[in-house]
Amino acid sequence: MIERVVSPKLKDEDVAIDASLRPKRIDDYIGQDKVKENLRIFIEAAKARDEALDHVLLYGPPGLGKTTLANIIANEMDVKIKVSSGPAILIPGDLASIITTLQKGDILFVDEIHRLSRVVEEALYPAMEDFAWDMILGKGMAAKSIRLKLPHFTIVGATTRYALLSSPLRDRFGATYRLDFYDQSAMERIVHRSARILNVKIEEAGTYEIARRSRGTPRVANRLLKRVRDFAEVRAGGVITKTVADEALGMLQVDHLGLDDVDRKVLEAIVKKFDGGPVGIDTIAAATSEESDTIMDVYEPYLLQLGFIARTPRGRVATKAAYEHLGLPYKERHPQPDDKAQQQTLW
Repeated sequence: MIERVVSPKLKDEDVAIDASLRPKRIDDYIGQDKVKENLRIFIEAAKARDEALDHVLLYGPPGLGKTTLANIIANEMDVKIKVSSGPAILIPGDLASIITTLQKGDILFVDEIHRLSRVVEEALYPAMEDFAWDMILGKGMAAKSIRLKLPHFTIVGATTRYALLSSPLRDRFGATYRLDFYDQSAMERIVHRSARILNVKIEEAGTYEIARRSRGTPRVANRLLKRVRDFAEVRAGGVITKTVADEALGMLQVDHLGLDDVDRKVLEAIVKKFDGGPVGIDTIAAATSEESDTIMDVYEPYLLQLGFIARTPRGRVATKAAYEHLGLPYKERHPQPDDKAQQQTLW
């Protein structure tokens, strides 16, 4: 997979900067107002009853702040948080070694929770529902089951693929919140806040330019700010103006909507190779030399958000807006009967 500056996935270069820019309290968290308001009530009620928070599921495209929210929940509840991920928990024993060390009210954050194996997921059910861990001691006829009681704790799960979660696992979360792409106003506030923390001199027009190319994703905004800061220090005396931001992002081949060469390659494959679609996701992946999961998780959500592609029962279709963005003449597509019921996005 090509390393993209606008990729919403966490990179090694993001780890250090994310730690310094990540808000610690809910009042410092910008955007996602409905989610924040619900969480405030949820947290205050749990603290008033002196109870552990109910299990929370956060879902949406990568880079929107699910990990940040998990840490904020822990800070607001004044409890410890342990972090793991679905692919890292290979067997039930791995999970047991984590949850048996949790104290009352502690939080276990499981990123990519949809990637838990079936056997681990089934072992997690009694821990989430009954706060108990079942163990089998011995073998054969001498084997016996022992149930260990666990203190009441909270699982905070995060996923980019909500539809891949099994129904029994989804049902065990008391609160489920969807994180959406951020609007322009929120993105500008995020860029302004990050610039202040990083001690970067930036004009309002420069803030606007970085924000509008950040794909509604805070992680991308912080990465672009870092790259533009480097350009400004070398070429423009350290001040980010609209011109400086435009030149720097132009060198990075990020256009005014935040699309890069890979996004355009996906759009051009649909438009030029398959006459605008409909075309299946596996066929697009083969045409662009990308993994189908990568296209669905990383590229497609933002293209759907922009209205450049549409999902239909017969495959992906490029819209008139996509043709206009690529500077190509739009050819009216004759709709098929089953195109009328377009599938909504999974986010």
